[in-house]
Amino acid sequence: EVQLVESGGGLVQAGGSLRLSCAASGFTFVDYAISWFRQAPGKEHEGISCITSDGTTYYADSVKGRFTISSDNTKDTVYLQMNSLKPEDAAIYYCAAKYGLDYSDWVPQAYHYWGQGTQVTVSS
Repeated sequence: EVQLVESGGGLVQAGGSLRLSCAASGFTFVDYAISWFRQAPGKEHEGISCITSDGTTYYADSVKGRFTISSDNTKDTVYLQMNSLKPEDAAIYYCAAKYGLDYSDWVPQAYHYWGQGTQVTVSS
C-alpha cells in the first residue's frame, strides 16, 4: 500500500520555525520527485518546494530563502525546514510524489500520490 505520511505541523509564532516530515512507503522512493504543497482556506493548492532523486531542489518565490527541502533516502523521508515563518504561511501542508525527475511546475494533477496533510498555524 502506498503511503505518504506528513508530520511536524503545529502552532508557531511569526518568526519561528517548524520542520515537517514526509515518510513514504509502498513505492520506489528514489524513482520519484517529492514536492510540498500547501493549501490555505479558500485558496488553490500552491506548490512550494520539490526535491528530485538526483538531489535537485526547487522553491517557489514565496518561500525561497526561508524554507529548505531535504531527503534521507535511507529512511524514504523528505523534510521541509521552515524558518522565519509568517502568518501567510499558515495552511495545510501536503507532500506529494510524482514519477520522474521534474516537478512539473507543481501541477497537482501530475502527482500520483498524496499525503493526508499537516496543519501549520502561524500567530502574529
